[in-house]
Parts: sequence; C-alpha cells; structure tokens
Amino acid sequence: MLSPFRRGSARLTPRPAHRQTSDGTAVLLDVRETPERNAGHAPEAPHLPLSRPVAGASLPAAAKGGPVVTIWRSGHRSPQAAELPDGGGAQTADVTGGMADRACAGLPVVGPGGSEGVLA
Repeated sequence: MLSPFRRGSARLTPRPAHRQTSDGTAVLLDVRETPERNAGHAPEAPHLPLSRPVAGASLPAAAKGGPVVTIWRSGHRSPQAAELPDGGGAQTADVTGGMADRACAGLPVVGPGGSEGVLA
C-alpha cells in the first residue's frame, strides 16, 4: 500500500488521519489559533498556531522526525501549514474538512479540563 505522505502536502479524510495518528504512524498537529483550540481539540494533537511557524517557529518536539498530519477548523488552511518548512523535510498530510469533519465523524474532541469540546 502506498503511503499518503510525501514531501509536500497530501490529504487524508478524518478517519484515516485518526487511525494513523492513533497508532503512532504520524503526529496530528493542530494549527488553529489558541482560542479555537481551547474550545475543542483532538486529544492527541500537539498545538502550534499557524501564525507561529509563519513567523519562524519550529515544530513541537512531538511533531519532529516523522510524518505530520495538520488540522485546522474546516481544512482550508491546513494544506498551507503542511507546506511550511520544518528544517527536516518531514513528510506531511492535512485533514480534509478539518476539525469540523472530524467531529461529524464522531472522533474525539475535548475541551477544557477534558470536557466535551466544541468547535469555535
């Protein structure tokens, strides 16, 4: 089976992205701004707001050294995040439909203190 990851950006729907990030094949990286993420996020996703790597910030340690799947609210800006250089040439993909489609697929979305999250 061919990997959905490649240099540059590939696209995954929410369920395959969840499978790959749950089994450790890849790391899900939430690239929404902080208020959006705080309202509800994938429990396994480290956070790096898209504005930070655009300004030169590097990937969180958890997202270095392997495939990365980026996620945004609706999936429109995560391809942009998947194209950002990380200094190590990571293989990247993004989630089509973003957190909105992830929530519609019944995948976990948590809020503050582990409560059920919402999308802001």
